[in-house]
Amino acid sequence: QVQLVESGGGSVQSGGSLRLACAASGYSYGGYISRYLGWFRQAPGQEREGVAVIDSSSTIYADSVKGRFTISRDNAKKTLYLNMNSLKPEDTAMYYCAAGRVFSLSPGAYDNWGQGTQVTVSS
Repeated sequence: QVQLVESGGGSVQSGGSLRLACAASGYSYGGYISRYLGWFRQAPGQEREGVAVIDSSSTIYADSVKGRFTISRDNAKKTLYLNMNSLKPEDTAMYYCAAGRVFSLSPGAYDNWGQGTQVTVSS
């Protein structure tokens, strides 16, 4: 059974940093490297939005996080990362990782989801 498990969330002050990780299980190595992977977030009362996605080497970032967040993947460890710097209160949300077959920031393009990890940024 395919499973994605996020970790690394927490509470930080504005300007701080966090590193999120998403460990995958249930994928073969070939199956994992063939999937597009992404980070998404959802704040209370808002729709889920794409933050950053990655294929084998290319990335797409939401305008709101460009220059502050970096997505990366370690295929040998089947782990996806999101380094978040210069965090702002508006980055506060539940962060989810997901795997899909379309290279897109649209949450609808992804079919396997983790349970999420909370990020809270205080001013």
